[in-house]
Amino acid sequence: MYHRSAGFPHQHGQEGGAVHPVPASPYFSPQRVLETQLNRANAISNGNPLHSCFPVISTYQWNPASHTPLLYHGSPSPSTSRKRRPDEQGQHDLKRQRFSSPVPLSTEPGTPAAPQAEPVARPAGPREILSPSTPRSAGCVPSLREDPRQPNLTSRLLSSTKDKLSQQILELFQSCEQQSEDLEKKELCRAQLQTDIQRIFPCSRVYLAGSSLNGFGSRTSDADLCLVINEGSVTYIQRPQLIQAKVPILKFKDKFSGVEFDLNVNNIVGIRNTFLLRTYAYIENRVRPIVLVIKKWAKFNGINDASHGTLSSYTLVLMVLHYLQTLPAPVIPCLQMDYPECFDPLMDIHCVPNGSRNIPGFISMNQSSLGELVLGFLKYYATTFKWDKYVISVRQATVFPKPYMKEWRNKFICVEEPFDGTNTARAVHQKVKFEAIKAQFFESWRLLQLRKDLNFLLPLGQTRPKR
Repeated sequence: MYHRSAGFPHQHGQEGGAVHPVPASPYFSPQRVLETQLNRANAISNGNPLHSCFPVISTYQWNPASHTPLLYHGSPSPSTSRKRRPDEQGQHDLKRQRFSSPVPLSTEPGTPAAPQAEPVARPAGPREILSPSTPRSAGCVPSLREDPRQPNLTSRLLSSTKDKLSQQILELFQSCEQQSEDLEKKELCRAQLQTDIQRIFPCSRVYLAGSSLNGFGSRTSDADLCLVINEGSVTYIQRPQLIQAKVPILKFKDKFSGVEFDLNVNNIVGIRNTFLLRTYAYIENRVRPIVLVIKKWAKFNGINDASHGTLSSYTLVLMVLHYLQTLPAPVIPCLQMDYPECFDPLMDIHCVPNGSRNIPGFISMNQSSLGELVLGFLKYYATTFKWDKYVISVRQATVFPKPYMKEWRNKFICVEEPFDGTNTARAVHQKVKFEAIKAQFFESWRLLQLRKDLNFLLPLGQTRPKR
């Protein structure tokens, strides 16, 4: 039984019923215990103490863990979740439907709907990532052995897009999206690193995560790696311990490919959200071009660097997804509400890459063009969203009032991490940086509304990668 408003329990010292509590990490400690138990059980059943730490489980054999989801106290139910009012964005609140996504259509009155495009056959891509038994996808998300690029899709969108701004967005996406050879370089290094680490820690595994795998990467994206270390016997080490901190990162560069890597240890939530975002990336045709342009815009305008007190790329992606979810006619669904079994926070981590492979594409009744959606995104955060009052929740496709807790109290921007409930925008802790972010949203919305030309937000000639 899954509850639509799944969330997190009370914390000590919090007044009941007053707010929506969101503890920093409600279930990661028991999750690691659970995963260790599952791995031990698999090791015993398979009779292979070394490789059974990472069993190959068929997509159709895993079962989500039986549990009662934790709840936000006072969290809004789907029937009471706040969507934007019709006078804010549109006139229709239409039911979500789960099918393949259509080409973006014109919103001009009387314009006939474009015919549904035929499915695009994806070419064979780089060698599979993570598992030699990864099955091909039966849903909208490319499997890890398929090339995630859809060149025919981009051409089809270009041919159906008439306004200049939408054409600029698509052309920038086409020139900047991560190529199969970029992913192959990252995978080669990941595989070699895993081989070397397993000589010391046999029951360990290195996962490629972040933008390289979630569908929102570009040709210049670095690679995020997560080293998952489970309990296992190492002859010359006793009682190993991982010191808990705010995700310590080891940065290094592959001297052969030149790719830069960020390696963390046991940041399990990073693997889970990688595959959640990957599903959002491919569930509707317009999502990836919009996200790429917003990330490029934010980077160029100096508001996309968490290490300097502005927005991380992950936070920006969640902000885009929230906007697309909460339009009166949503562009994308709420995956964690519609497919809770595919994004179960207690699912064994080694099943996560295949968990969402059968989710179908989404037909949105929203016919806005790419240009209109980018402009609407800027307007929403420039004029509509109440930064001082609400927390953004992609997990529930809504906003909820800021809880009076350390994680959220006195924070300028609050964006809920969909799995562990922390604030992904906690890096924005200086008022001057927050005011700069708000000012950039407003000025960019004003310019784009007036000019309808992406060059006024970022110089396209400099943004495209050099050949």
